Amino acid sequence: MSDTSTNPQGIELLDDAAIAKLLRTSRRIAVVGASSNPARPSHDVFRTLVGAGYDCVPVNPNEAEVLGIPAVATLAEAAAGGPVDVVDVFRRPELTEEIAREAVAIGAKALWLQLGVVNWETARIAADGGLAVVMDRCTAIELRRLGR
Repeated sequence: MSDTSTNPQGIELLDDAAIAKLLRTSRRIAVVGASSNPARPSHDVFRTLVGAGYDCVPVNPNEAEVLGIPAVATLAEAAAGGPVDVVDVFRRPELTEEIAREAVAIGAKALWLQLGVVNWETARIAADGGLAVVMDRCTAIELRRLGR
């Protein structure tokens, strides 16, 4: 696993200003790996996003619901309920390439890999598919930093 300071493919990651704009203009977020377990970071982030007013869809085939919101098994199912602006990913780096392909296929605007999730091939797949890319950053932390 590499870090975001080593960008072997010259992939453009969103900077602070672009992240702020993405969070301001996005409405619907599919959270891949969202959990109903309050001890999981994805649960806290999901709660924060819902509390900030986003229409969030938990994407996890092992969950029935998260915070009372019905979970779906795939990004395609999430997109069936309306356009997805951001795909927020809580998965191990080696499992994210297929998620990037699915995000491109559903026409998402951005792929967001959470803190500790760094995969440059995933970033390339998303960027080549026209998605904005955020990597190794937390949506909840960015929202708090922006005062939202």
